[in-house]
Amino acid sequence: MSTKKYVLALDQGTTSSRAILFDRRGQIIAKAQNEFTQIYPQNGWVEHDPMEILASQYKAVADLFRDSGISPADVACAGIANQRETTILWDRRTGKPVHNAIVWQCRRTADLCGELKAQGLEPYVKEKTGLLIDAYFSGTKIRWILDNVPGARELAEQGQLLFGTVETWLIWNLTGGRVHVTDYSNASRTMLFDVDNLCWDKTLCVKLEVPMEMLPCPVPSSQVYGEIAGEAFAGGFPGLESLAGIPISGAVGDQPAALFGQGCFREGQAKNTYGTGCFLLMNTGAKRTVSHNNLLTGVAWGLGGRVEYAIEGSAFNAGSVIKWLRDEMKMISTARECDTLAESVPDANGIYLVPAFTGLGAPYWDMYARGCVVGLTRGVNRAHFARAVLESITYQVADLLLAMKADSGIDFGELRVDGGACVSDVMMRMQADVIGTNVNRPKNVETTALGCAYLAGLAVGFWSGIAELEEIREVGRIFVPEIGDAERERIYKGWKKAVERAMNWEI
Repeated sequence: MSTKKYVLALDQGTTSSRAILFDRRGQIIAKAQNEFTQIYPQNGWVEHDPMEILASQYKAVADLFRDSGISPADVACAGIANQRETTILWDRRTGKPVHNAIVWQCRRTADLCGELKAQGLEPYVKEKTGLLIDAYFSGTKIRWILDNVPGARELAEQGQLLFGTVETWLIWNLTGGRVHVTDYSNASRTMLFDVDNLCWDKTLCVKLEVPMEMLPCPVPSSQVYGEIAGEAFAGGFPGLESLAGIPISGAVGDQPAALFGQGCFREGQAKNTYGTGCFLLMNTGAKRTVSHNNLLTGVAWGLGGRVEYAIEGSAFNAGSVIKWLRDEMKMISTARECDTLAESVPDANGIYLVPAFTGLGAPYWDMYARGCVVGLTRGVNRAHFARAVLESITYQVADLLLAMKADSGIDFGELRVDGGACVSDVMMRMQADVIGTNVNRPKNVETTALGCAYLAGLAVGFWSGIAELEEIREVGRIFVPEIGDAERERIYKGWKKAVERAMNWEI
């Protein structure tokens, strides 16, 4: 067993980069966070500056060690959890991106996806990748950059252009450009990866005109990929050279990371993360489940020579709806105010909000849906609107859970929850009511960072195995349904009617 005291988790999310130190009990010892710029070049387009992502992550690490006073010499290893699907292409010689990162939320390739569907490619994509054809995934984002950035395709054909999702970008930079890898969970979200044979699919690469030479090497989620290089920290972050030599030994997409961090190590266990979007995942064990309800399947993680699969449904807008209420609508000044308003009224007074700001995810997969509010009457006030916002998040989770039950045949005994928005007691009570299932919230809701820390630590012997990790999880609170089946059916029926109004809006 390692004699070091801590594991460093780099949690690179959609709106911020964080660094967190965990001890052997999975407790947070220190953390730091930096937000970065969201770029919206056109309606429905979302970008990040890859260099700003890198700088924000470096700064979070620098802030963590400076403010905590902890020595990097006490760190056993580092793990990375990342926003998935977000696509970065860079010149291997200069290390500079050829374009901004195209974010997972971006819908610019919707028309290209329509063309691929028209070619009859969707059955093949589903069979090989476990995905549906959608602008959500990385493959069409790569194609867009190659087709639209001057000189990009030429660089790719010369073998000078590299592709990566965010964990690939961070590992490449942290190792001084020595390691170009992606873990199986992130590779599973590219729409180019054969999830059964754990390799890039040549047919899909040809169809999307993506040169395979630019793709990273697929690897398990828990193994030593390389070491942090001192020169990786050039460019305004003095002092971090002391991290040189720390092994990078875990990498996993943010949602599988949360599944692992929640202790969902066994087939049939499920969690939902309330972040920018909502992501419901269930561990399906060593066998991939084929979805008949428009859910996605793929690798959850690779660990100890074994691969675990997950079935997944996602709602694109969850916590982002609360931010929209605060920043664009100016109805609240803080997220907590949304809770206070929602608790001040018994219901939403008949209104439903469908937050299809960037289309609808599972089980609808409607790229052309847009947000709407229905059921408005003169008696609706700001408190009802706040409650409708929280309810919209819980209804989306209900959609996913019902589809997952139909696919798996498993009736969950509980739903484990995490993510920033799950701290809302009123929303968790609503969630239990809407799904008719206990909602289990852990004491430590930083499960994404914890999951990547666990995977990294297992690779270097910081933790002995799964059994030790199962002992660590502590329950914070369990929310129990308080309404009957008839009321649950009535309110959910109203939600389904509202969704119908939002669908196919842009067509």
